[in-house]
Amino acid sequence: MSDKYENPTSDDYMGVVMGIIMSGGNAKGLAFQAIQQAKAGDFEAAEQSLTDSSNELRSAHDVQTDLLTRLAQGEKIGWNLYMVHAQDHLMNAITFKDLAVEVVGQEKRLQALEKK
Repeated sequence: MSDKYENPTSDDYMGVVMGIIMSGGNAKGLAFQAIQQAKAGDFEAAEQSLTDSSNELRSAHDVQTDLLTRLAQGEKIGWNLYMVHAQDHLMNAITFKDLAVEVVGQEKRLQALEKK
């Protein structure tokens, strides 16, 4: 078993951290884009942006799952403020995306009412 994630300053470790941060940032940006698209009445684009956001979150979640599996198998995983920041960034993106789904739905409902 390789402990390639034991050293929190290694390139492998920092690659994982940056991957989580980037996926979280992309997911949040896509969720925000979905809200803007919904406000403009482009619900098809908004739904696609939400799907793309979910895919980014899945990518980051897969990295998390891999780390947890390695930890459960006895591999040493180092933790530092970078990883804490990455996890925080990801959780905020998940929350934002969940709220964006609700906002897009409400916007769809409001625009349908305005047309009546």
